[in-house]
Amino acid sequence: MFRRLGRKPEPITADLWCTVRTRVPWVTALDEVRDARLRELASRFLHEKTISPVGGLVLDDGQRCMLAALCCLPLLEFGAEGLHGWSQLIVYPDAFRVNRNHVDAAGVLHEWEDELIGESWELGPLILSWADVLADCEDPRAGFCVATHEIAHKLDVLDGALDGTPPLPRPWQREWASDFQRAYDALAKRVDAGRDSAIDGYAAEAPEEFFAVVTEYHFSDPALLRREMPKVAAHLERFYGRSPFA
Repeated sequence: MFRRLGRKPEPITADLWCTVRTRVPWVTALDEVRDARLRELASRFLHEKTISPVGGLVLDDGQRCMLAALCCLPLLEFGAEGLHGWSQLIVYPDAFRVNRNHVDAAGVLHEWEDELIGESWELGPLILSWADVLADCEDPRAGFCVATHEIAHKLDVLDGALDGTPPLPRPWQREWASDFQRAYDALAKRVDAGRDSAIDGYAAEAPEEFFAVVTEYHFSDPALLRREMPKVAAHLERFYGRSPFA
């Protein structure tokens, strides 16, 4: 790990941070020490990242601070090193469409459109739907938090592989990979069989999506995650720190 040298970011003013506390329930629930740590991380985020609203969206300073705080929630224990490797946050007014294509084993090209509320490019920007960010803040215990989902992908890829395992000390990495793989396989088997699951079935899409989805539960419904996947919940509490809603 390393820290960037250079000018120290300007601190977020007390008035702006008060706005964040009022609008973002996860911040409201933090203790004083973690609140101060998040404020410092969010200041660094605003200093290092370009926030680019598109599609006619206009964001004021308070809304930009909200986005910075949400994106930095998963970094409370990991630290500012989690911001490395990318430089831009693109914000759409609502869900956005992307073109996809895939060549199957027979060489046939398939093309389609996906409607997304967030996306994280491995070597590029992070993208969020502002409407869905606001929806998460209005119902913060519903099991969803798109900003933390996409930041989980950014943390995941820091070790060079998007595989559901972020950079960890080697012994912990082995335990994490084993416990997460076991939980992922069980969920995928349940979803494939058409059985209901308390955890969103999208987590069974791939190991990296599993990590991102359970990250959302850590922040938005930690009690459910502990009940359904206690070993996964324990790893995430160690990695992210105690959930604000724990």
